[in-house]
Parts: sequence; C-alpha cells; structure tokens
Amino acid sequence: MSSLQNTLMTKYVHMSDTHIDAVYIIEEKSYGYPWSKKIFNDCLSNNYICRVLILDDKLIGYLVASIVNDECHIMNLCIDSSFRSCGYGRYLLGELHSEIKILNCKVVFLECRPSNTSALKLYNSEGYNEIGQRKNYYPAPGGYEDALMLAKYVWK
Repeated sequence: MSSLQNTLMTKYVHMSDTHIDAVYIIEEKSYGYPWSKKIFNDCLSNNYICRVLILDDKLIGYLVASIVNDECHIMNLCIDSSFRSCGYGRYLLGELHSEIKILNCKVVFLECRPSNTSALKLYNSEGYNEIGQRKNYYPAPGGYEDALMLAKYVWK
C-alpha cells in the first residue's frame, strides 16, 4: 500500500443491511448490469461472506463470496471507481484470503470478464490461473460476454 493509505484508517468488516445503500451506489456506477439491492440482502441473509472496505468512515469497496466444503467462490468484488488503482482491491482480496485460510478453504474460484483487464491483472498477480471459460455468462450490450474462470489454491 502507498504511504497515503498507511495514514488512513482502513477497515475490512462484515457487511450489514445498513451498508446496502452505499454498496449499491458503487455497484450501479461500476456495472452496466448491476446486482439489485435484493441480491445483496439475500446474500446477507444466507450467510455468504459479505464484507465491506471502509476508509476513514467511507465505504469504498465490497465483496461477496460463498463457501461450500473447502472451496470459496468469489461472486462479486468491487472498489469504488474513485479509489481504483490504489491497492484497495488487492487489500480486499488479501483480507479474504486470510479469512478463508482460517476456514480451511483449499481453493478459491471466480469468474471475470475478459474485457476487465485491470481485474485480470490483479488476479494474475495474486496467483490466480485461468482454468476454463463460461460461454455467454455475463449480460452485455447486444447479447452476452463469456467469462474466464480463475482459480487459486490457498495454503495454510
């Protein structure tokens, strides 16, 4: 993290229903086909890993993941556009990795749009490898976009 980040108070905390409005604002600004508030609320009520990243009392990012047996699936990870390319996505991902190691997860999966080159660069630098594709996975203007499937083994 940059020296500026070190001077600010960054907190990785459990998402609650009080965070949903702020999460949704970031979601809606970030995606052409955003998740609804209901999806986030359903994830909270179904005990998914739902976390937010707070920077000096401002919610700047979030993630949603599920765990089945010893596998984690990141379903949504996003940083507010004003705070991208500052290391916060890497920080959020690292905090999740630490958390799921404690839960004895052995592998973490995610899907990513091939067009999201900045996310792919982050995931590749964190040890994720492409393991396949999902055809017509993401809604896109004029149809659908494939998803790259990525995986990383998490060791204790």
